[in-house]
Amino acid sequence: MADSTPTLKQRLGGRSLYLVGMMGSGKTSTGRPLAERLGYGFVDADAVIEQAAGCSIPEIFDRDGEAGFRSLESQVLSAISQRHSLVVATGGGVVTQPENWGLLHSGIVIWLDVVPDQLLQRLNADSTVRPLLQTADPEAALNALLNERRPLYAEADLTVVINDETPEAVADGILQLVPSLLKDPTQRRTD
Repeated sequence: MADSTPTLKQRLGGRSLYLVGMMGSGKTSTGRPLAERLGYGFVDADAVIEQAAGCSIPEIFDRDGEAGFRSLESQVLSAISQRHSLVVATGGGVVTQPENWGLLHSGIVIWLDVVPDQLLQRLNADSTVRPLLQTADPEAALNALLNERRPLYAEADLTVVINDETPEAVADGILQLVPSLLKDPTQRRTD
């Protein structure tokens, strides 16, 4: 007898997965294997923003400030949310704009919550220029951002706490946890 249990992809019904979390939390590196395992497309929102602007994110910050960047980020998120069956790596601050939450919640929002020491290690090892950390004390700036954003990230549908797991292991963990967020399609429908 064939297994008639719907696959996770079928159960998701095209809903996209939005990865949120601090810069350096592994949204892009986790998003790629997650999309591959699901048979979904992968979108790095920051890369789309850079394409749309025709310049790098640090250049957008220099030219338009954080407010200009956030506005462009919301426009890009709106365009991405029109599509389906995607894993989307969002920018770390996407959660700070209330209007973005309606778009994020059109899919499933997953917070990659990396322990602070690990986050700092990752950011120190990464050559990417992070405009919000270009200060005399990047660690204090990071902690301030984390404290400000933590309650916002906590609005995600699913929180995955990451210590030093590989992106592949995190993707596998997400695939195990997502089904608990989905209604069982075998239960009687009430609509």
